[in-house]
Amino acid sequence: MTCHSKWIRVDPVKGSRTIANLCWACILVRGATGFLLVGISSCIGKDLIPGLSSEQIVFIPQGIVMCFYGIAGLFLGFYPWCTVFRNVGSGYNLFDKREGIFSIFRWGFPGRNRRICIRFVLKDVEAVGLEIREGLYPRRIIYLKVRGRQNIPLTRIGEDLTLGEMEEEAAEPARFLRVSIEGF
Repeated sequence: MTCHSKWIRVDPVKGSRTIANLCWACILVRGATGFLLVGISSCIGKDLIPGLSSEQIVFIPQGIVMCFYGIAGLFLGFYPWCTVFRNVGSGYNLFDKREGIFSIFRWGFPGRNRRICIRFVLKDVEAVGLEIREGLYPRRIIYLKVRGRQNIPLTRIGEDLTLGEMEEEAAEPARFLRVSIEGF
């Protein structure tokens, strides 16, 4: 939901709290738990997963390897859960005409630099740009072209937008800032 008035515009940015990330986190943790339980089952000689016999798996070396893969998979699976729980990458873009500033706020990983806030002067904004690259690795990004700096992306990297949606999303800040759109 975009909040805007005559002088202020706030565009929210989604973070890592997506259905795809939740699905991958569940798949990784469930698979790793399965590997770990089968490895432990081969060690104790009792089936911990009903319907899955571990009698044919010898603990040394197969059971140990499955336990190792299970533990490694759990560590790898908890990482996406942490990013989803913390909603890393979420935040907002703030355009303030009264103050004459453009502010980017994002939540990062825990630590000293968890809050990422960058400010620019609105006079330095030259244009709103579009980067459209099709092919094996398609890339569709809306960015701000700022004088003397690198292009600042306004959309998430993995966000799939149609061309019509990209035009609409690029036109709104361009109208608000009264700058041109480049890259059509």
